[in-house]
Amino acid sequence: MTTRLLPAVAAALSLALASAACGGSSGGSAPARNDGRGPITVATGKDLTRTVQRLVAAWNGDHPKERVRLVELPEDGDQARQQLVQNMRIRSDAYDVVRLDAVWTAEFAARRWILPLPDGLVDASSFVPAALETGRYRGRLYAAPWLTGTGVLYYREDLLAGAGVKGPPKTWAELRDACAKVRRTPEGKGVDCYAGQYGKYEGLTVNYSEAVQSAGGEVFDSSGRPRVDTPQAKAGLRFLVDGFRNGTVPRKAITFKEEEGRRAFQEGHLVFHRNWAYVYALAAEKSGSKVAGRFGVAPIPGEGGPGSGTLGGNNLAVSAFSGHQATARDFVAHIVSPAVQKEYGRAQSFPLSLAALYGDPGMIKRYPYLPVLRQGMDRARPRPVVVRYNEVSTAVQEQVTAALTGEKPVDQAAEDLQKALTALAD
Repeated sequence: MTTRLLPAVAAALSLALASAACGGSSGGSAPARNDGRGPITVATGKDLTRTVQRLVAAWNGDHPKERVRLVELPEDGDQARQQLVQNMRIRSDAYDVVRLDAVWTAEFAARRWILPLPDGLVDASSFVPAALETGRYRGRLYAAPWLTGTGVLYYREDLLAGAGVKGPPKTWAELRDACAKVRRTPEGKGVDCYAGQYGKYEGLTVNYSEAVQSAGGEVFDSSGRPRVDTPQAKAGLRFLVDGFRNGTVPRKAITFKEEEGRRAFQEGHLVFHRNWAYVYALAAEKSGSKVAGRFGVAPIPGEGGPGSGTLGGNNLAVSAFSGHQATARDFVAHIVSPAVQKEYGRAQSFPLSLAALYGDPGMIKRYPYLPVLRQGMDRARPRPVVVRYNEVSTAVQEQVTAALTGEKPVDQAAEDLQKALTALAD
């Protein structure tokens, strides 16, 4: 979910791909594409709603000689990537289809760990354009878009109404003011204001990028130069740091990943929560959520108006080391097909990659946040498209964590991050 995981994607935040040979061994040349058929193993994220298992069961019923086995990767995006990288480096055939965070495509393709998908395997014109671009590397489609989207703001409609606050905040100042008003009501006592994802993992990179963008800055400019020491970028980092210092963000959120934050919001401990769209279905379950029927969804706020989210998503790729690549390709095409995506969409609220689903009346009735999500996607920006992305993200996590914990002042952390990213961009 990092992780998860993401439209004018072409220019913004791109790093030069001339560094394709950098950042680790490719493990040698990949095996040639094959047309092998048989049982396959799919490495995917945690199936919180068990929907993927139902889709796989239906496939297995129709393909008894080409059955699919699911293997769930760790919830932590960095750990999931590490497990996949270790598998690929030894040229293992343990996984036939791999679910990749949108920003891993360049790395896995450059190192020849995944193979280009054949032309016509999927209908490229049916996807949200930004989602489609995250599956491309050097003009070729290596991974089929499956999940996409950007961060949204979940908010307690009942608490805001009880405090006389009309609608969700569009700015950071409005968010803080709304929390102050809520806390003065009997229902708001003991409820924390706001949280995102601040654990030292990929989610922190996403939240930092969103804060910088929402203050009018950028992590990298269009030519691939880091810009994290500008006044705007520092304002974004300062918003996060000040949030912890002034109590807008609870101290315990320093370890939050997606699920810790979701549970805090779902259990009624937060007024506002930044997370991905998958949270909607879980928070709306009357049997398992204390906020069911009492929350809404809005675009994330920014310094002077609506903020800019980070483009997330997960794509499906075929391992270069699979012995049953024909079956793997067919399964990828099946999962991202319109009928299956719509079935998946009815069962859970992960935002999917097909453009038509965002205007489907039935889907909007089930998930009223879809138009809001599409608006957010129009303002969202991708993370850097670079083979050495993991090193970039690690550098961000190190310096932002130092600022959030008070180890470094904002200006020093920004300066040190600028130096680290400049070295990686050279």
